[in-house]
Amino acid sequence: MVQRAAVVGGCDWLMGLDPPFLVNLSRFLRGSQDFTVYFPEQRFVHAPAIRGMPVLVQMENGKERCVACGLCEWACPTSCITIFPAETNDAVERYPEIFDIDMSRCMFCGLCEEACPEEAIVMSRQIEIASYSREGSHWHKQDLLVPVAQLKTRTDYLRSQYER
Repeated sequence: MVQRAAVVGGCDWLMGLDPPFLVNLSRFLRGSQDFTVYFPEQRFVHAPAIRGMPVLVQMENGKERCVACGLCEWACPTSCITIFPAETNDAVERYPEIFDIDMSRCMFCGLCEEACPEEAIVMSRQIEIASYSREGSHWHKQDLLVPVAQLKTRTDYLRSQYER
């Protein structure tokens, strides 16, 4: 018969617990990490790679960067993007007369962003887009336009990924 040394303090049940569980238990008992985010007073800090809702980039002159090539519409696996191009006499010869996204169908995959050659559509950091009606999930061009300065975090992340 094997003789085992007695554990001082009667904590022999701790010896059978999994070591990662013990680490988490000690952190919990010390209170070293707060797991609760009190929404909406506190906001969770998202990584730069987060893919929120797709938006159109608005240039400094107030016009959209989109040239209505239709690549994002073609790349979308759920066909939630609708584009009707129109002609113009500006330096950019085409623009989207109608650019709609049905957010109820969008799965935030980012394929539209990858397909765009002009960086005209990017995935924003906006993830709170709930609505009470089906019509509230249809976003039109004027609703989707976001100034380029507000999208700096995402565009910087995209450009860093190009270099890889």
